[in-house]
Amino acid sequence: MLALTLVLRLVVAAVMFLLILFFGMTFLRGVGRLIPKERIEVEDVADLAVFFVCGECGTEFQVTRLGEVQVPRHCGEPMQVVRRPRPQPLDT
Repeated sequence: MLALTLVLRLVVAAVMFLLILFFGMTFLRGVGRLIPKERIEVEDVADLAVFFVCGECGTEFQVTRLGEVQVPRHCGEPMQVVRRPRPQPLDT
């Protein structure tokens, strides 16, 4: 009787091991197939006068190079994108 219980425990453990291994490998295969994000070339936009402005405190960041667009947060809130007219150079 004792030997039968031991064999039954080993069989259940082996089946559980194989199930966990199967689901783990299936999950890892699925994660490996994720499509990578398309890479965006960095672009120089300093002459476009684009700013990120915090609506809470008024802090401004000027955008000089643009890659993957991700609006930063300041004071806990996303900043607004503001485009202003380019300042004209002074002719002397």
